[in-house]
Amino acid sequence: MENIKTVELFAGVGGFRLGLEAASDAFHVIWTNQWEPSTREQYAFQCYTAHYGTGPHHVCQDIATAKTAVPDHDLLVGGFPCQDYSIMKKNSAGIEGPKGMLWWQIDDILRGKRPPYVLLENVDRILWSPSKQCGKDFSIILRCLYERGYAVEWRIINAADYGYAQRRRRTFIMAYSNQTQCFCDLADAVCTYGLKALHSHLMAGGILATAFPVQGHSGHYVDDWIDEMEYLDIADISSRQKIHLYNAGIMINGRIYSVDIQPCCIPPTPLGNILERGRIDEHYFIRNEDMAKWRYAKGAKQEIRRRRDGSRYLFSEGKVRFPEPLDKPSRTILTSESQVGRTSHIVQDCLTGRLRTLTPVECERLNGFPDGWTDTGMPIKARYFCMGNALVVPLVQRIGKALAAII
Repeated sequence: MENIKTVELFAGVGGFRLGLEAASDAFHVIWTNQWEPSTREQYAFQCYTAHYGTGPHHVCQDIATAKTAVPDHDLLVGGFPCQDYSIMKKNSAGIEGPKGMLWWQIDDILRGKRPPYVLLENVDRILWSPSKQCGKDFSIILRCLYERGYAVEWRIINAADYGYAQRRRRTFIMAYSNQTQCFCDLADAVCTYGLKALHSHLMAGGILATAFPVQGHSGHYVDDWIDEMEYLDIADISSRQKIHLYNAGIMINGRIYSVDIQPCCIPPTPLGNILERGRIDEHYFIRNEDMAKWRYAKGAKQEIRRRRDGSRYLFSEGKVRFPEPLDKPSRTILTSESQVGRTSHIVQDCLTGRLRTLTPVECERLNGFPDGWTDTGMPIKARYFCMGNALVVPLVQRIGKALAAII
């Protein structure tokens, strides 16, 4: 296949496209959708078009409406919104939340277009979401892909495990239809060798295992069948289904195999290596009058707080390093980066030794974007937001290389 016609959903500022095009010239993005419903200004879309141009194939519209214009394609990619699966959102609603329900838009496109390959990304917690019904959401996703005729690989990848500068854990979902050679080869192997073939594919032979080598596993595994799970239909699965899955797995022809794998780790890049070395604008440095707020946010706490109904409870949390250690990879950057809070990063400036927040360029580096990628006219706060929502581009590049080799 000379050209791999690619459709990019929930495109953000173009992380999937950057990674795929860096992996191979064969990937050609022919249609893209990006729309942020919570804001009037579409900064991410404007950033995307600043780099990749405008035209009818770059659509800024609710995917529920735009999906009717999706052209035929070979590969569907997307980091579908994660807020309803995220541990950072209290009482996350999972696949039934307003963001989580966007899965059904993907499902509609799969039903109508049947692309041979699908690559999706989400937070690690999607495998166990929601908290009160562990595994329900991913069970629904697997069931949908099974009914559309796909085999599925999944894997939780921590970028720092493979040499990058951020401890960012994300679930990658790689699916290929029963019309592809890799599906047929795997199906034949499973018919002949059973569980042994599934294990071999998951540990070494699969697309994700090729991209992210594995050194071993804990010995814990799940071997199950979709048709043996308790449900009558998709509506029923929402109220009854529970399943525990490990950090890697595969599903083909309704059989699910999941194992707790151990990555073949590469020493991570220290946070200090990505910091800007020159003069930093004063805007990023902590003011003396704000230092107490930062120390409180980062410090350990045990205090009585009140609920909305007036009742009291003991709130406690541990301290966060302040400033960040520069000889280790960073913690995960979030959309709230640079705002006063325990999750924002505070570093010691290389030139002055003063404490400051990360700059937008440093956040771009942590995600593997070129310097200044989001410097397209959006406010600084929006640049942080876009990077907090982005993926680590080199991870996509690794998967793209493995995928291009088999197509």
